[in-house]
Amino acid sequence: MQKADLVRVFVKGGIISPGDFLKTINTANKLGTNYIHLGSRQDVLFPVKDKNLETLEETFNAISTAYDTDGEEFQNIVSSYPALDVMPTTHWLASHTYHYILDTFDYKLKLKVNITDPVQNLVPLFTGNINFVASSSDNYWYLYLRFSEMDSKPWCCPELIYGYDLAKVARAIEEIDPVNCQLKFPEIYQKAKDTVAPNTTPVEQELDYPEATSPYYEGMNRIVGGKYWLGLYWRNNKFTINFLKALCELCIETNIGKISLTPWKSIIVKGIAEKDRLSWEKLLGKYGINIRHSSLELNWHLPVLDEEALEIKNYLVRALDKQDISTYGLSFSIKTRHMALFTSVAIEKATKEKSSDPDTFNILYSKDFNPNLSEYFYYAKHVPIDTIPPLLIELSYKYYDQLEVRKSPESIESEKTAAQKNHKKYQCSNCMTIYDEKYGDPESAILAGTSFMKLPASYCCSVCESPKAAFKLIQS
Repeated sequence: MQKADLVRVFVKGGIISPGDFLKTINTANKLGTNYIHLGSRQDVLFPVKDKNLETLEETFNAISTAYDTDGEEFQNIVSSYPALDVMPTTHWLASHTYHYILDTFDYKLKLKVNITDPVQNLVPLFTGNINFVASSSDNYWYLYLRFSEMDSKPWCCPELIYGYDLAKVARAIEEIDPVNCQLKFPEIYQKAKDTVAPNTTPVEQELDYPEATSPYYEGMNRIVGGKYWLGLYWRNNKFTINFLKALCELCIETNIGKISLTPWKSIIVKGIAEKDRLSWEKLLGKYGINIRHSSLELNWHLPVLDEEALEIKNYLVRALDKQDISTYGLSFSIKTRHMALFTSVAIEKATKEKSSDPDTFNILYSKDFNPNLSEYFYYAKHVPIDTIPPLLIELSYKYYDQLEVRKSPESIESEKTAAQKNHKKYQCSNCMTIYDEKYGDPESAILAGTSFMKLPASYCCSVCESPKAAFKLIQS
């Protein structure tokens, strides 16, 4: 089956109500399927035997949700909303901020748009053509443009754009037809700016990229206020209709207002009350849902409906699982065709000189193993598949070595001086305790100068024991 055989439902920003999700999966079921797929752009995809446009129109007009039946003519908006309460957050970003901005996108996009928080690492920053990234100034956003894989790095606009003008700027850029217009990035931005006159302010500091650690997005996890978030992942990306119906119904029964979809093709349910935990555990048990996959299994990104990529991944996971090796902190992609990379390591199917030649692969890794830097280097070229596992093990050693690289006394002193000037502060949303990177957290054996992003996932507030995700970045 090809993508053209699917209906794509654009779940704007990866946010959908349980009621609307239930209507979506009931429609998919009515049109002949018993499962759905999740896409890397937080969309829902399902196969149909007959694309009954009347049924689709009736459902998706009723829930004000766009859809597409012709492959990839239109695009979804990606947002980091699913990371709220799951990971640390920029101090001014809140649920209502995302909702208001997403509501201003009232047209069907032909370009990919990302709206992301740079503090989190669940949702990639630069997989869109138009990428808005939150700055430290309240509701002002960096703009990064990238229209082709040939663009080695996204271009950063010299101005921050006010949040409620993002849709106007994106639409003006799209109307310029930037892919074909032959204009340079500054010219594209200036032309769009002249058209819509957005509220802007100059960029005064460069974007501070998040640490390059792979995200954890599965299982039942505690959040602020004693509630929980639940992350669900399917190995084959076929989420069964029967389970999803039961999940939506339990969300409605327990007053869960939103369901989040992630680019890792997983589902996050936030705000589960302590009194309802047993009901959720019963649901998972009834349908045999596993929420304890290893990080080696979870941290892969594959194209939707790519059986070849899935087969390669399964082979590599099995091979690596037999080795006494850690891949914690790394993430992997299988690239058999054009796709935007957002993992630290990529296994790319190499181009053949002759069709009769055996398959070979290239192995790439991102600069500093941080995919947000948008620079990739070759580690090996044209290697057979059975050579990949030992090469990935070598690459993992390279990753851990660069984490512990020994620095000269001069560079250490220079970094200390820079840290003193640029240290950040994070505040617990529950008890208002501040974690100051300059001082660390002696009570938790955290040394002075320790970056908040390098704290372990198990770190919690030393006063109220709220999880790491409860902390928000505040200005120094």
